[in-house]
Amino acid sequence: MKMIQHLRCLLTAVLGLGALAALAGTADAETTTLDAIRARGYLLCGIGEVQVGFSQASPAGERSGLDVDFCTALASAVFGSKDAVKFWPLSANDRFKALQSGDVDVLARGATWTLSRDTELGARFTDVLFYDGQGFLTRRGNAVASALELSGATVCALPGAMGEQGVAEFFGAKRMRYQIVAQDSWDDLVKAYAGGSCTVLTGDVSLLAVARSKMATPGDHMILPELITKEPLGPAVRQDDAQWFGVVRWTLMALVEAEELGLTKENVDAQRAATEPSIRRFLGLEANLGQALGLPRDWAYQVVKNVGNYGEVFDRNLGAKSDLKLARGLNNLWTKGGLMYSMPFR
Repeated sequence: MKMIQHLRCLLTAVLGLGALAALAGTADAETTTLDAIRARGYLLCGIGEVQVGFSQASPAGERSGLDVDFCTALASAVFGSKDAVKFWPLSANDRFKALQSGDVDVLARGATWTLSRDTELGARFTDVLFYDGQGFLTRRGNAVASALELSGATVCALPGAMGEQGVAEFFGAKRMRYQIVAQDSWDDLVKAYAGGSCTVLTGDVSLLAVARSKMATPGDHMILPELITKEPLGPAVRQDDAQWFGVVRWTLMALVEAEELGLTKENVDAQRAATEPSIRRFLGLEANLGQALGLPRDWAYQVVKNVGNYGEVFDRNLGAKSDLKLARGLNNLWTKGGLMYSMPFR
């Protein structure tokens, strides 16, 4: 320590405080997350171990899911290549530790954005990639179209905040009667519902969609439209790099903006000949919006060309083109009654 202090004093005497500060600033600038990723040649993305619809691997090892596609989009923005990414499957206990330690550049593993996580874990959430929340699954034969019609129902629920507590608060606020059928594990809870032990199964809608897809006849079951809790899921980065935060945030925005503009994976090349200023600006043809982010001029074009828009990503992983058949709901565009909304690209 004394040696370091002695060297600092010598440098101050020779260069002056201003020059020394400038050198320190240059050293800091050379160690940004974006620069480290470029020097490495690929992105390190933290994802879930097995989360159907979000992160899963085929027998051949090919990964797919909403979180996987987001990281692929991020790699496309930085490198222009969807393959410049390596995935690190992380458990719930290890996910934020891996981000803090620098083992991953971005945490895309479905984590709910909360105040404590955004302030106490050295992480900063960039935006919402998927609006999840506690809902209800029931049989179509029950002739129930809304959670408001569940008075007197038996409810299969896990103990705790994401199960019994949410049910108690919802039914209590609506002054509806109910009876809990509890199990300690999700698998046992699904079996209880499938066996007819309860009228409805409650849990995060993303989990309910997976449970429905595994029923003997998935079409006989429906997810009711109401959510009774808020579980916004989105990518997180470390708090110490504003530039990288911007890159991750605006990559998510680009997926949504592309859908708003009608740009798809199939038509984006043809749309390079479009005359609409908003499209030309987004594709980097009349403005260099990537410069402020430290990205190439055509970064948003690369995102759409390699991955598609948000609607395409949603549909193939969670929606109509997937086994889960999950309705867009809150994850639809703001112009269609949802909450997905891109800040202006200008």
